[in-house]
Amino acid sequence: MIEEKVKLALDNVRPSLQADGGDVEFVSVADDGTVSVKLTGACGGCPMAQMTLKMGIESYLKKEVPEVSAVVGI
Repeated sequence: MIEEKVKLALDNVRPSLQADGGDVEFVSVADDGTVSVKLTGACGGCPMAQMTLKMGIESYLKKEVPEVSAVVGI
């Protein structure tokens, strides 16, 4: 159930990333609420990727899916 909520929330974030030539792929969600994602395209090698991950994706997911405790990139 949490996995589906996370995937739907990522679908809302994806257009912003794609506008800059990047994307995000869902990898997994752990029992403790840690979501693993992979930044791809331009986002994969961008120097701002960590900020995008924490300030953008993580903050949005925490707001939309309260069960999310953290987002990590792999």
